[in-house]
Amino acid sequence: MATPDFIRTLRASAGHQLLWLPGVTAVVFDADGRVLLNRRSDTGRWALIGGIPDPGEQPAACAVREVHEETAVHCRPERVVMVQALKPVTYDNDDVCQFMDITFRCRAVGGEARVNDDESLDVGWFDVDALPDLHEFARLRIKQALSDSPTWFDPTAF
Repeated sequence: MATPDFIRTLRASAGHQLLWLPGVTAVVFDADGRVLLNRRSDTGRWALIGGIPDPGEQPAACAVREVHEETAVHCRPERVVMVQALKPVTYDNDDVCQFMDITFRCRAVGGEARVNDDESLDVGWFDVDALPDLHEFARLRIKQALSDSPTWFDPTAF
């Protein structure tokens, strides 16, 4: 995935040490209740759309931007689904990041789903009962986005 310029600048002085970063995930549904997924170019796996907010960018605006950049779909955030500190990730270049993920339930409002940048190999709408192989990360977020439950957080964390 493309590394934002502000992170490249941080890495110039921080080296590979852990960076604590915001992250945003969008669970986008169309009028038929299907969920939007992309097959990531870095892993080849199907996933929810997400990314890192630019400095000063509101998380919901980041969700809208990332969805459009990666899939050409226009969406509108409806609510926060969950907030979760993820486990640290070590990348192939030895950079370490840990993300505070904010997941939004979004509604598609326009555009045609297609590969719109180099971060995706494929893009598609999937019935929630016929999802491709997904990490538990994505399945939990889809489940929470479909529920009427309030915003999820890890109750075992305190």
